Amino acid sequence: MNHFGSLFSINVFGESHGESVGVTIDGCPAGLPLEVEDFLPDLERRRGGTQKGTTPRKEDDLPVFKSGVFNGKTTGAPLTIMFANNNTRSTDYEKLRAVPRPGHADWVATEKYGGYEDFRGGGHFSGRLTLTQVAAGVVAKKLMAGMEVKAHIVSIAGETDLEKGLQKGIDAKDSVGGVVECVVTGMPIGIGEPFWDSVESVLSHAVFAIPAIRGVEFGTGFAAADMFGSDHNDSIEDATGKTTTNHAGGIVGGISNGNDLVFRVAVKPTSSTPKEQFTFNRETGKQELFAVRGRHDLCIALRVPVVLESVTAIVLCDLMMQQQLIPRIWK
Repeated sequence: MNHFGSLFSINVFGESHGESVGVTIDGCPAGLPLEVEDFLPDLERRRGGTQKGTTPRKEDDLPVFKSGVFNGKTTGAPLTIMFANNNTRSTDYEKLRAVPRPGHADWVATEKYGGYEDFRGGGHFSGRLTLTQVAAGVVAKKLMAGMEVKAHIVSIAGETDLEKGLQKGIDAKDSVGGVVECVVTGMPIGIGEPFWDSVESVLSHAVFAIPAIRGVEFGTGFAAADMFGSDHNDSIEDATGKTTTNHAGGIVGGISNGNDLVFRVAVKPTSSTPKEQFTFNRETGKQELFAVRGRHDLCIALRVPVVLESVTAIVLCDLMMQQQLIPRIWK
């Protein structure tokens, strides 16, 4: 449900237009230095309104520690971090009770929760909740000394020229998607388990918790289907396990092999688009044309890199804790 992880576990809460959103992290070791300033760079990367193609909704997004931090260091107790929602325009969503937006969770949420869900801004289904993933990711990254998790946009609307891809959406007066790649360096050998808890399995689970993700591939991904085995196999060079190529993306048999972890995700076009589409009106019982109004991202992929880094760090931190690989010396 809203809980993820084994030893380093997180529980997210809140709604887009509710009082706040937040996360509780259980399993964070005591003694980790943690200040508000640690969160600011990644939170700024996630914010909308700071780059072309993102929503104009602006929030301060300043973390408030409610528990688990004392005198600037974690206590070992559950760490709860909250973010206030201040810049909301809930009236934009009043009509959605009768007319669910195509591509959104409006319809399924009402069916599942019987109309009791908070529908404003998408409620608990909103991309606003990625703020909690980023906050947990900041903590996970600090715990993983010696490793670096970096993600970047590969393409937008099928274009490697990102400005060109964005312009395609602007010209069409529509939204666009993209592809984001994540690379983890400094990976130790032996993280992960065969089958159900393979690195790919657990990462995929977490990655699909990011709204708008529609696909994930590791290493060469789907291109591997068109290769010969002798071409796809990565030759081992030395006793460290370094390989000449990295078609496997740093994972063999579900276990990290010491090479860079490399994977990509497909991000769908923003569901909220000014283009008119057909939807079903619950009150009239008929299909009708509908266009989404309000403040929305032209391309969600622009804000995905830092979120992808965060869920990746959360997963790897948990897997490393299971094998007692997390160091106890932090800066």
